[in-house]
Amino acid sequence: MKLKKVMCFGTFDLLHPGHLNYFQQAKSHGDYLIVIIARDKTKVNEKKPTIFSEKERLAMVNSLKIVDEAVLGDEVDHFKVIREKNPDVLCLGYDQKMTAEELSKKLNSLGMNAKVKKLKPYHPQMFKSSLLKEKITQHI
Repeated sequence: MKLKKVMCFGTFDLLHPGHLNYFQQAKSHGDYLIVIIARDKTKVNEKKPTIFSEKERLAMVNSLKIVDEAVLGDEVDHFKVIREKNPDVLCLGYDQKMTAEELSKKLNSLGMNAKVKKLKPYHPQMFKSSLLKEKITQHI
C-alpha cells in the first residue's frame, strides 16, 4: 500500500502549540508528514531574522514524533523540494501569503496535481511566532 505523503512549510523558529496543531492538521490529510524548513538566507532576504539557525530548527522539528521527515528548503528554487518529494497533499498555514489557488496553479504548471489545503489557525491571538517573539523581547 502506497503511503499518502503530506507536506507543509514554515520557519518554526520558536516551536509552539500552534505549530504542533499545524502538524496535526496536516498529518490528518495523509500518512507520511514531510516538513520543509525555511532557510536562513531566505529569512534574511525577507528581513525576518531568526533566533535559531536552520540546522537547529531542522533538528527541533525532526525530533517531533508526528513529523516523519523534515528537510531544509532550497535557497533558490522553492519548488525544488516539492518536485523531489512529490507529495499527494500540500498544506498551507492560515497565515502563509500564497493562496491555495495560487499554489495549485503553480503546481499544475510544473506538471504536478497534488491537492492543496489551507489549514485553520489555532488560537492565533496567543500562538503566533511574531507575537511570542515580541513578548519574549519585552521581558529581556
